[in-house]
Amino acid sequence: MSTPAERPLRVVVADDQATVREGLVLMLGLLPDIDIVASASDGRQALDRVAEHHPDAILLDLHMPVLDGTETTRRLTAEHPEVAVVVLTTYADDTSVLETLRAGARAYLTKDADRLHIARTLHSAVAGLSVLDPKVHATLLAAAAHHPGPPARPDAAERELPHGLTRREAEILTLMARGMTNTEIADTLFLSGNTVKTHINRIFTKTASRDRVAAIRYARDHGLD
Repeated sequence: MSTPAERPLRVVVADDQATVREGLVLMLGLLPDIDIVASASDGRQALDRVAEHHPDAILLDLHMPVLDGTETTRRLTAEHPEVAVVVLTTYADDTSVLETLRAGARAYLTKDADRLHIARTLHSAVAGLSVLDPKVHATLLAAAAHHPGPPARPDAAERELPHGLTRREAEILTLMARGMTNTEIADTLFLSGNTVKTHINRIFTKTASRDRVAAIRYARDHGLD
């Protein structure tokens, strides 16, 4: 079986504005390393297209009807964790960025990005890397400067998770730290073994852990055990 590095990336484009959506499909479709397999005009369609075509990545607008980009990202991360979610939107406010990254997006770009930048970001996201548009990065730094840290919360389940971990990834990491195998985690959370493995690979990437032992150490250091 060919890998993403050996064949064009299979990508779904989701945007509620027809001119933007069709422009992205045409623009990216001209690149030899990108294969646009489907497009969608709302969040529900985006979920359906991903389930139908099993792409490597989805290029997703943030503000869409039926399901917005954040909720669509959350569901994609839960149901198709192997698919890299790359947000492409006009919105770069800190609330939108943080909510979407917490939902599981691997990259966040604004719509002034050119097609080569978008293509490079798609490839990086599929490889497991996180990419932020410079404007988005500046927004997050400004937000951090004005809000140096969230107040302590009594409910650990509601606290902000480190290094962009999603709730599902934190849950799996906690079970790993408790000594569960992949099979036991899958049985506990009613997930497939492949889904658990994909989540764990993303945990390794986000926590810079080389192996399971390092990830468990990370969990204990961050109170996730």
